Amino acid sequence: MNFSLYIARRYLRSSSKNNAINIINGIASLSIIVGAAALFLFLSVFSGLREFSLSFSNDFDPDLKAFPTKGKIMSVSPETVARLNKIDGISKTSRVIEERVLFVFDQKEQIAWLKGVDSIFPQVNAVHKALLQGQWLEPKSIQVVMGHGIANNLSASLFNYSNPFQAYIPRPGKGDIENVDDAFRRVVLAPVGEYAISEELDNKYVFADLSLTQIMLDLDTDKVSALEFKTTPTANTEHIVSEIHKILPGTTIRTREQLNESLYRMLNTENLAVYLIFTLVLIIALFNLVGALYMMILDKRHNLKTMLHLGAGSGELRQIFILQGSLLSFVGGLIGLGIGGALVAAQQKFQFVMITPSLAYPVAFRIENILVVLATIMALGFIASLVASSRVNKKLFE
Repeated sequence: MNFSLYIARRYLRSSSKNNAINIINGIASLSIIVGAAALFLFLSVFSGLREFSLSFSNDFDPDLKAFPTKGKIMSVSPETVARLNKIDGISKTSRVIEERVLFVFDQKEQIAWLKGVDSIFPQVNAVHKALLQGQWLEPKSIQVVMGHGIANNLSASLFNYSNPFQAYIPRPGKGDIENVDDAFRRVVLAPVGEYAISEELDNKYVFADLSLTQIMLDLDTDKVSALEFKTTPTANTEHIVSEIHKILPGTTIRTREQLNESLYRMLNTENLAVYLIFTLVLIIALFNLVGALYMMILDKRHNLKTMLHLGAGSGELRQIFILQGSLLSFVGGLIGLGIGGALVAAQQKFQFVMITPSLAYPVAFRIENILVVLATIMALGFIASLVASSRVNKKLFE
């Protein structure tokens, strides 16, 4: 506002009042346009980054996951799986076992999760699509697929038969350990694939066949640690959870969002922070609108006084400037959205901003971002117009 008044005083000395007011109106309009475009552009960028971040969990985590509320293992027979698949909204059900295991290769060691999966697993999760090299494991074999981070840490390569890829599983029992062979069960595995998703997930899992994992852990064929579900696009999650609890009482069921609760909380917090920062920028930009309306009120003071004598009330006169400021905000917001939308569309099509030589900076065009920008611009513009119109009072006409 101070900058606008400075420009106005400067031009009032050398030009007409109308020219000065036009200049300040131009500054106010430009501020709104730039602010709206910037807010929409950064919301679109964050939406793209959000989709990019969630794509990792979408490829790795199921739509629903059920595991025992108490203990680590539960019994799930093939008949139970068949009943679960008949629930409306469930497309596929996969049985899995997860256990922390010591992996050894060429005198290098790493503790990671061994995840036993059945033949249905690739239809529930898309991990097999993230293979960096090799192939997905075959059922009823000693083949495994490891994360890229685990392979790097152990310097393990695929189809390497000169050095065995070994897994050490603790044997259940009590008492002192006198012999390592008595404390651990050693199994030689054959790495045939390597997946790459994110740094955290690449260091977490080694996938193996479910039946092999049950043998390694000395479990019966109906013992699993969790069930993973793929649902239909129109599935009613609450109904599915209720029906699963009827078939499998004593289980805890989590959605993909609940499995990644910390990730979603972080993304929501960052989104709110970005929005608040650029809203503050818009508030500062709208000081120019307040200054422009002040100058218009002062310039039209005599006209306003005439209208007051003709019977118009102060409230009606204020509404004139509230309407003008709100209209200016709306039009400026639309133009800013047009500019921001053009930049987002250009980035999606031409990818002129790159993160890596093969990865473009992600952006996403969302209708909700348009509504948020318009609502923010209109609300702040109305408040700025309300503040400026308060200048229309008795002191103005004295």
